Amino acid sequence: MRKYGVADTTFSRVDMGKEAIRVISKEDPEAQIVRYTVPGIKDLPAAAKRLLDAGCDGVITLGWVGRTQLDKYSYIAASVGLIFVQIMTSKHVMDVTVHEDETNEERLAQVAIDRARKHALNLVRLVRDGPNSLTPLAGKGLRQGYEDAGSLD
Repeated sequence: MRKYGVADTTFSRVDMGKEAIRVISKEDPEAQIVRYTVPGIKDLPAAAKRLLDAGCDGVITLGWVGRTQLDKYSYIAASVGLIFVQIMTSKHVMDVTVHEDETNEERLAQVAIDRARKHALNLVRLVRDGPNSLTPLAGKGLRQGYEDAGSLD
């Protein structure tokens, strides 16, 4: 049985974990899903590692980055940590992050929900269908959180 990890934060202003779980449950209904909520983005690497150590085949991390320079530095540290977890485990960790200054506040919830859903689907495809499952989508200019940019071909 496949097992997915969903790690999210209390700092997030949208329940992206709930959205990711909905997608994973729909796309891979036989799979087990384990959720792990931590305070902030710098805690996500440990959560992801613990989920993978507990037998998850892949993890989606859902973080929220504030507007300050310190928040941005915290995100860089968390992102490097998540990359390190992937290297240590040879498993996918989808780093899904919303930055408060990327759009206006009214649009942020839509961005967060769309990004969580689309990356959850990407994780399912990689875990369930294998490493070449996204290859047919290469070069399409697909985006998470916004409209697709489209291919230049």
